[in-house]
Amino acid sequence: MRYVTPDLCDAYPDLIQVVEPLFSNFGGCDSFGGQVVTIKCFEDNSYVKERVEEDGSGKVMVVDGGGSMRCALLGDMLAEKAAANGWAGIVIYGCVRDVDVLAETNLGIQALASHPRKSEKRGVGQRDIPLVFGGVTFEVGHYLYADNNGIIVSSQRLEMPGE
Repeated sequence: MRYVTPDLCDAYPDLIQVVEPLFSNFGGCDSFGGQVVTIKCFEDNSYVKERVEEDGSGKVMVVDGGGSMRCALLGDMLAEKAAANGWAGIVIYGCVRDVDVLAETNLGIQALASHPRKSEKRGVGQRDIPLVFGGVTFEVGHYLYADNNGIIVSSQRLEMPGE
């Protein structure tokens, strides 16, 4: 399914929140959407690594990395595992790496920037909690839609107008 966030904003103005324009596309799918699951971690991608191993069909992983610009929370191997397990996309409030490979991976990926250093793996983080960044609250079970125009969230599943 291809999502066009301006069309969704026009069709559902009272149902959507628009995330501040902080993010760039890094994945092979520049349009993605699905039900939100969350991870909160800081410079430690242990929970991201654990989560990409799970079935992600119809889901978008939202990762609050605290906006850190000191290391990457996602690279080529984890992105390829996420794509293989059916994840629609990953949004990272932090950095990614291996961007040339990410661009060829069948996965939606949005992040703040790229960084060549990998994160720590100390097993520190939380999952399935509300996250607040980019001017919105990301709740587990809500829906996220993203494309080159931006990211929007809604408490309800949205249909593309005309579909």
